[in-house]
Amino acid sequence: MDQTLLRNYLATVYELPTASGPLRVSLDADLEPSPAGLPELLNQPFALVTAYNPRSMLLPRKVNDGRHAVMRDLLVLGCYRVEQCVGFEEEPDGVWREPAWLVHGMDREEAVAFGRVFRQNTVVVCRNSRPELVVTDPTCDEIGKGFMANWRVRS
Repeated sequence: MDQTLLRNYLATVYELPTASGPLRVSLDADLEPSPAGLPELLNQPFALVTAYNPRSMLLPRKVNDGRHAVMRDLLVLGCYRVEQCVGFEEEPDGVWREPAWLVHGMDREEAVAFGRVFRQNTVVVCRNSRPELVVTDPTCDEIGKGFMANWRVRS
């Protein structure tokens, strides 16, 4: 995977829903934090998936919204608890924002399958309190290749 693209994916800020309000995190911490010091959500298994802009092709909002709704319906039919979240650039002049789904309890293999079906470059999977960026597009890298990361809680 191109190193600039990888750095951008790791620096993406995700706003995740929690009972106490939105939690902002990214995958670019230098050191692995203690699981005891992480918010409860980050100690649970989940995946972050989206259907927006397949293979980084910008699609009209109506098309993206339709694809994203289909993905949600499939996730719900699969008996997953699904919540809205968003990924964005932290830069003050950044304009990129992409809706995503926080899928509780989804395992790595199924997250990769959803990423492939919806033509995404990557998905994020959290297992054992660690995030992993997983390749789902063979034009980026070998499918299933993972990049282990560390949670960085943002204010």
